[in-house]
Amino acid sequence: MVLRKLKKATALVGVLVLTTGIFAGCSSDNTNKSSDANKDDEIVIGFSMDTLKEERWQKDRDTLMARAKELGVKILIQAANGDDNKQIAQAENLISQGVDVLMVAPHNAEVAATIVEAAHEEGIPVLSYDRLIKNSDVDVYVSFDNEKVGELQAEYITKLVPKGNYVYIGGAPTDNNAHLFKKGAMNILKPLIEKGDIKLVYDQMSKDWQPSEAQKHMENALTANKNNIDAVICANDGTAGGAISALSEQQLAGKVPVTGQDAELAACQRIVEGLQTMTVYKPIPKLAETALDVAIKLAKKEKVETNATVNNGKIDVPSVLLEPIVVDKDNMMDTIIKDGYHPYEEVYKNVPEDQRPKQK
Repeated sequence: MVLRKLKKATALVGVLVLTTGIFAGCSSDNTNKSSDANKDDEIVIGFSMDTLKEERWQKDRDTLMARAKELGVKILIQAANGDDNKQIAQAENLISQGVDVLMVAPHNAEVAATIVEAAHEEGIPVLSYDRLIKNSDVDVYVSFDNEKVGELQAEYITKLVPKGNYVYIGGAPTDNNAHLFKKGAMNILKPLIEKGDIKLVYDQMSKDWQPSEAQKHMENALTANKNNIDAVICANDGTAGGAISALSEQQLAGKVPVTGQDAELAACQRIVEGLQTMTVYKPIPKLAETALDVAIKLAKKEKVETNATVNNGKIDVPSVLLEPIVVDKDNMMDTIIKDGYHPYEEVYKNVPEDQRPKQK
């Protein structure tokens, strides 16, 4: 059985499962056994997350738990915090509890294929959440149009800086989304590079999306080009924060445009302060609620309505792709604040009151 293979692969970390907290959307009992996981036809959804270290993923967890409670389903959540073996072990634990559906936000898009195989061996469908699981028979993928995210970043910044030296700082090479973001950006940049208007002087990915990695990349790019950098495309807000730290050391923060993505609070604050140029807002409540609704349909063996397919290297995965939104200083009030994604006072806390936009 595939599950036995999983057990062998995770023997060294299996003990971690026993001590890893499980967040239950509708119950405070974190020690449910398989015998009562499916009692009284209650739908039980397992969610194996890569990390809870980033603000964005905490929002996913909180929204899913609230939505599950509202709908009367149980959700069991475990986070591996960037450890592939730990994520496999945690997925094994969720499978062993007899969940009806397993949602996975993979740390490593390739490694997570093992989780899909193990779940299917037990007759459990798998929903790939936000990040696509590669080379697997995953049942459905729910995310944003991540190639479009990269296109939006590049379209925005090339309008500001149509010519000059560009730096691209990507995300984790193990995350399929990072490659989609870059592909989207290059869809826009490549013709301008070939034309000679833009010179890509630095292009690196950042291990595990670490801001410290992005800061090192930006420092290297500045050194190699004697600070002659005109624009920086960062794949998310964390890497943007790292790049801006490096730019600050050279008194270039706010002078060199920097993109981001995720609409993190710190990024929104930087945007209204003029340090970061834009972010791409992917409304997490919309993603989480859509994914949970799809998971419930999978559990009930009902038809799932999709609007796209995305090839994962093995199959064309039925997908539900949501639209990302560009956010900058000009539309912060009409997007982030209007949606209640972040509080007005928090976003503008570093902006003098007489310079803040008025609340509607």
